[in-house]
Amino acid sequence: METTKFAEGSVPVGVAARVYGKDACWVRAGIIAGWLPIGKATRGGKLITNVDEMNSKYGRISYYISPQKLYEDTGYIWKGERH
Repeated sequence: METTKFAEGSVPVGVAARVYGKDACWVRAGIIAGWLPIGKATRGGKLITNVDEMNSKYGRISYYISPQKLYEDTGYIWKGERH
């Protein structure tokens, strides 16, 4: 059985948006709300799970998108490209 090799690190939000054919905001909102289970959103080390917390006045949100979870959801293998 062949194992799939995934690139190191987080898939950029823009790449995930292109894979889904959606806007980057759709990907960010889906991750935070939990209906797009491909990664996590954090601010200052705290997990963000409410779209009301997306307001930039609270500070920058960091997104981690798992290459493996994106593959499981879409069949797309991320090879490390940025855009």
